Amino acid sequence: MRESEIRNPKSEIKNAIVIGGGPAGLTAAYDLTKVGIKPIVLEMGARVGGIARTEVFNGYRMDIGGHRFFTKVPEVEAFWHEVLGEDFLTRPRLSRIYYDRKYIMYPLRFADALSKLGVRQSFLVLMSYFRSQLLPYRHERTFEEWVSNRFGRRLYRIFFKTYTEKVWGIPCDQLSAQWAAQRIQNLSLPRAVWGAIFGARGAKNVKSLIEEFHYPRLGPGMLWERTQQLVEQSGGEVRLSTEVMKVLHRDGKAIGVVAQSNGREETIEADAIISSMPISELVAKLDPPAPFDVREGAGRLTYRDYFTVGLIINQADLFPDNWIYIHAPEVKVGRVQNFKNWSPEMVPDPDKTFLGLEYFCNEGDELWSMSDAELIQLATQELETMGLARAADVAGGTVVRQLKTYPVYTGEYQAYLERIRGFLDSISNLQTVGRNGLHMYNNQDHSMLTAMLAVKNLLGEQHDVWSVNVERAYHEEVRLPAGAVD
Repeated sequence: MRESEIRNPKSEIKNAIVIGGGPAGLTAAYDLTKVGIKPIVLEMGARVGGIARTEVFNGYRMDIGGHRFFTKVPEVEAFWHEVLGEDFLTRPRLSRIYYDRKYIMYPLRFADALSKLGVRQSFLVLMSYFRSQLLPYRHERTFEEWVSNRFGRRLYRIFFKTYTEKVWGIPCDQLSAQWAAQRIQNLSLPRAVWGAIFGARGAKNVKSLIEEFHYPRLGPGMLWERTQQLVEQSGGEVRLSTEVMKVLHRDGKAIGVVAQSNGREETIEADAIISSMPISELVAKLDPPAPFDVREGAGRLTYRDYFTVGLIINQADLFPDNWIYIHAPEVKVGRVQNFKNWSPEMVPDPDKTFLGLEYFCNEGDELWSMSDAELIQLATQELETMGLARAADVAGGTVVRQLKTYPVYTGEYQAYLERIRGFLDSISNLQTVGRNGLHMYNNQDHSMLTAMLAVKNLLGEQHDVWSVNVERAYHEEVRLPAGAVD
C-alpha cells in the first residue's frame, strides 16, 4: 500500500491550499491527508478532474481528450488501483490513422501499412530515410528537423506534419525540437518498422505498442470524483466554482490566497501552497508582484485550446477503434474518440454510439468563436466526409470547450521558464505541479508524480519536480502522431 511510502517527520505544516482540482491537485490533496495535513482544494470549474474530467450529456459520458491509463510509474499505478479497486477495467486498445482517405493501423502493422501506402510510396519513404541519414540537419532546432533526421522528410510529411500542425496551430518549423525529444523518445524508422513487423511482443522497448490498457468504468472523471470523496472523508475540503484571484507571499513564504466564489472574495491562510494552475497565471496573481522580467517571461508563454463535439449516433456499432488520428488536411477535426469502445458504460443505450470529435484551436479564433449549433453541424458533415457515420444518423450533440489544454513549446519558452522557476524557488513553501503548473506537456501519470513529489518536498525531502518526464522513462515513448491521447 502507498500509505507506507509517505512519511510526515513532525512537519510544521498543518494545512495547505491546493490550487486546481485536476489530476495533480487532487493527487497532492490525497497524499496530504495521509500525513495529517488538511488540504483546501480550490477548483475554478464546476466539477473535479480538470482536463481529465468526464462530462455528461443526456446520460452519455464524454472523456475530455481520451485518457489511456498505462504507466511505468509504480506509485501512480498503485494510486489508481487503491482508489478505484474493481472499477478499474482492462480494455483492448485499437487505434488507426486516417490519411489519404485510408485508415492505417496504428501502431503500424507491416502488411497493412504496405497495402495502404503502396509499394512505390513505401519505397520512397525508405529512400527518404536513407537520405536523412547521409545528409541530416546538423543542428536540430525545430520539430521538423528533429523528426526528419529520424524518419526522413517523406514520412515526416505523411505521419507528422499535418496532424502536428492541427494540434499546435503553428508550422512545424516553429515548434521546438525539445518538445519532439520529450514526446517521441527512443523512436526511429527502424524501430517503427520492427514494431510493425513483429508487433508489441517483438519490440520490447517500444512502449506505445501495448495492446490493452486500464480505464475507469465510468470514465476518468470517476477516478477524480472518488478521490474528491476520499479527501473530504479525511477532513479535507474541495471547493468548486472557486477562482484564485491572488497568491499571497511574504519574506520568502507563501501565506495564503484571495479566492472568489459566487461574487464574494475571501482570504484563506495556509502553511503551504501547491499550485497546478497555469504557471503564467500564477505569476500574474502573485502579491506582491514578481519582478518585471519574471512577469514579462510568464506573459510570453502560450497555450493551445481545444473543444470536443460529442455526437449521439443511431447505430449500435460504427467502428472498433478507441480513437482515430485524423491526418487529412481536408477536414478540420484532429481526432475522433469512440467512447463506447473505451467503456460500454459510457453509453446508456446499447443501440447507440457516442463519438467525440476533437478540434484544436485558440481562444477567439474562427473555430472557437463558432456557435455550438454550427460546430455540431461541422462535426456531423466531417464525420460523413470521412465515412465514419451518416449525417442522417446523428441524433443530437453537445460541445465542451477547454482552455489552456496544451502548453506550447515555441521561441524562447525555456528561457522564460528558467527565469520564472528561479523566482518561484525563492518561495520555499510554494510548489508548482502538473501539466500547466510546470508548462510541461506531461500526461496524467507524470502530472500525478509531480504532485506526489511536491508533497514530499513540503515534508522536508528534496525532489526536482521539473525533471519528471525527463529522467523518468516516458510511457508513450513511441507514437507517430505527435500530440496523441492523454
